[in-house]
Amino acid sequence: MNFDISEIARTLTDSLTLALPPIAICFTETVPAGVRNWTGRVPAGCRFWQEAATDVFATSPADHDLCAIGTFTHNMEITEAHEADRRDALTVLSDLGYVREEDIPSIPVLESRPPHVIYGPLASIPVAPDVVLLFAKVDQMLILSEASQQVEGGLPPAMGRPACSIVPQAMNTGRAALSLGCCGARAYLDVFTDEVALWALPGAKLDVYVERITALANANAVLRTFHQIRRKEVENGENPTTKETLAAMASSN
Repeated sequence: MNFDISEIARTLTDSLTLALPPIAICFTETVPAGVRNWTGRVPAGCRFWQEAATDVFATSPADHDLCAIGTFTHNMEITEAHEADRRDALTVLSDLGYVREEDIPSIPVLESRPPHVIYGPLASIPVAPDVVLLFAKVDQMLILSEASQQVEGGLPPAMGRPACSIVPQAMNTGRAALSLGCCGARAYLDVFTDEVALWALPGAKLDVYVERITALANANAVLRTFHQIRRKEVENGENPTTKETLAAMASSN
């Protein structure tokens, strides 16, 4: 890493007032020294995102094998039994009209197939992050969408099911992505509440994003005060110019 990852994590958390710290995801050939292997069971791979808020750990394909869709989006090596379970899952989703056969090719799938996925808080991840996840509320998403537009030169895709596809989307394209989640992720993650959506930032552009997010967060704070004062002025029967409202702002400080 050629930048201070803990400082970047702190800046992201402070600028966006995040309730959950930024989560790092790293795809590796080997498990880094000092990183523990995951033990236990999770109902879906997205659950690792929540666990990663407080601990750094490594996973292998077997740790993901209760999630037939997550292993698909992450292009993981699977067993024949797991493939059969995936077919059953897709049959159910198709019968519900939720995922049609023609929808499957449009679901992002990781282009590479590394044997390990490392999860953890961005501040303490020991290797360069490939993708950084941010659980954000609407006002935080405003800043992230503005940053994405400035960094990428366009708006990020607003993705739905499956939520885990946001990881390969950001990884494959090198662009930020927004996920509105899916019913599965919202069932498995306590942090994925109704007012929260998920952002994925490409690790390679993290320093650029942090610079823009910091600037835009500061600008939004100033502009929020400006518009609040202007609203009161108009409600009081005034017709303020921009300079007059700015002067009122200065006098209130």
